[in-house]
Amino acid sequence: MEGMMMNMYGLEMKKRVMVVVDESSHSKHAMMWALTHLTNNGDLLTLLHIIPPPNSNTVSSSSASPYLATSLGSLCKVSKPEVEIEAVVIQGPKLGTVTSQVKKLEVSVLVLGLKRPSPFINCLCGMSSTDAFVEECINRVECLTIGVRKQSRGVGGYLISTRWQKNFWLLA
Repeated sequence: MEGMMMNMYGLEMKKRVMVVVDESSHSKHAMMWALTHLTNNGDLLTLLHIIPPPNSNTVSSSSASPYLATSLGSLCKVSKPEVEIEAVVIQGPKLGTVTSQVKKLEVSVLVLGLKRPSPFINCLCGMSSTDAFVEECINRVECLTIGVRKQSRGVGGYLISTRWQKNFWLLA
């Protein structure tokens, strides 16, 4: 049985937490939040880095680096050595890749970074493409999906969004 391990008291659940990472600061904040708030001894943290398909107009040299997930995984291992870290790099469409990997790896919790909204851009364009992707994942993916946004330095804490609660302030 995937995700289960025995201890002397019976069955104990072992979580697989997946974080979608890229070069942005908001994805790194989500990764560190997941590492410190969701994972326990023996859990598995999977860092999923999705490289856009070659014909995509959004390819940049930094987002196409296959080494990003590995270097972030090393940072996680140093920060919390009792958690198993796995780096996965896949080329493909973002939503389809996330959905298929969640099913394939039997993920318990998916964590995504939310951008800090820019009032000027929100007035002109509405929701950013990153936030629209996070909303789509929250509504479609078949596991607990959490959007995480780090609050500003003066306020502290995180804003958490799930299917059931939007922009819940977590002071931690």
